[in-house]
Amino acid sequence: MGAPVALDKWSPESWRLKPILQVPDYPDATALRDVEDKLATFPPLVFAGEARDLKKSLAGIAAGNGFLLQGGDCAESFLEHRADNIRDFFRVFLQMAVVLTYAGGQPVVKVGRIAGQFAKPRSSPTEKKDGQELPSYRGDIINGPDFTPEARIPDPNRQIEAYRQSAATLNLIRAFASGGYADLERVHQWNMGFVQDSPQGHRYQELADRIEETMGFMRACGITSENTPQLRVTNFYTSHEALLLGYEEALTRRDSTSGDWYATSGHMIWIGDRTRQPDHAHIEFCRGIKNPIGLKCGPSLDADGLLRLIDLLNPKDEAGRLTLICRFGFDKVESHLPKLIRAVKKAGRNVLWSCDPMHGNTISAATGYKTRPFDRILKESLSFFEVHRAEGTHAGGIHIEMTGQNVTECTGGATAISDQDLSDRYHTHCDPRLNADQALELAFLIAEQLKKERAADAHPQARTLIA
Repeated sequence: MGAPVALDKWSPESWRLKPILQVPDYPDATALRDVEDKLATFPPLVFAGEARDLKKSLAGIAAGNGFLLQGGDCAESFLEHRADNIRDFFRVFLQMAVVLTYAGGQPVVKVGRIAGQFAKPRSSPTEKKDGQELPSYRGDIINGPDFTPEARIPDPNRQIEAYRQSAATLNLIRAFASGGYADLERVHQWNMGFVQDSPQGHRYQELADRIEETMGFMRACGITSENTPQLRVTNFYTSHEALLLGYEEALTRRDSTSGDWYATSGHMIWIGDRTRQPDHAHIEFCRGIKNPIGLKCGPSLDADGLLRLIDLLNPKDEAGRLTLICRFGFDKVESHLPKLIRAVKKAGRNVLWSCDPMHGNTISAATGYKTRPFDRILKESLSFFEVHRAEGTHAGGIHIEMTGQNVTECTGGATAISDQDLSDRYHTHCDPRLNADQALELAFLIAEQLKKERAADAHPQARTLIA
């Protein structure tokens, strides 16, 4: 464990005294303050006890028991907020979780990028189109995606809309998770139209057949979803990048049972690769709340810098508190990840390692569309597992941008989306997402890695050969 870090007194608003990046320039400070004051009177979106439950589950994964499946939209949209979109996302997420659970023989903790993932960092404060330069689109909670001067003005009232949409989304997801939709008896019904006839749909159908056979045996033994709630309901948690700190502060509440502060905007929040400066506002805010925290780790983060951030965010070395979300790019994993793993192991720090194979693999296609080649996503994921096997550590999770819709935004995969296909159904306002078929394909490929890890744990002498 590293040396204790001297910290100044923390409060939900102490981040305001620190430098900050990636924040919008609101033209009306009074209107912004009024919105934040109003949000502070709204009910919490999630509860401290739920965040503690998630932290306990993540602690189990950090200890080598389980796997974190974290995924969802790159940025949620006001216009696309429909019940069928939420249902389709939840359905493919359940499919992925079943594939990973069956392969790994371990619990899969399900955390969505949903019900709060509205703000996006940008590489440039402005963007140009047809000779016109405007402020960048920063997510629906801040401004609009239309390329007009009016749409790009930051509007604080969008925060109210984001809160209400998050509340409605959470309400529906909780109903799906506990109202029978997640019942394993429905495992065949989770297959969906356009995936059903794909290679992944056929693979999933075979897996569902095996699960159904197992369920039939259990029913014969008297174990059913009626008398065993674990077969009928599932735990599902929400997460988002804590980028817009005024919104986060307004929804930060003191827990009445523990006296600790929790961000009630989501169960887990993370700090992006562009806002993890140790003396800046985003680290300051996140160090004081007790939620599980994610930290994006990119190629510019060295071992000493990572250890300093760990000391700031998790000074008590609490299990399940900190998830390191690695996003290097498919060709940089082997040159960066081992150094970080070795430094953390040497320091004896308790973290969960997760792989974000999306953000380091964004390119511009010849057709002009921003895309992410599936083979690069796969390569980064496989390299992540290979490095952890070689280092003797647990590859604990995957963090992806995905949708339940039949979009054409990432090239490749079994259905072989080409550069020319991107224009067919390119619907994202921000970054390209895996469609349901690609997401399920990735789940099957990761499942093979989990099988290898399970085999290596059962036969430690074979770990080197498997790696």
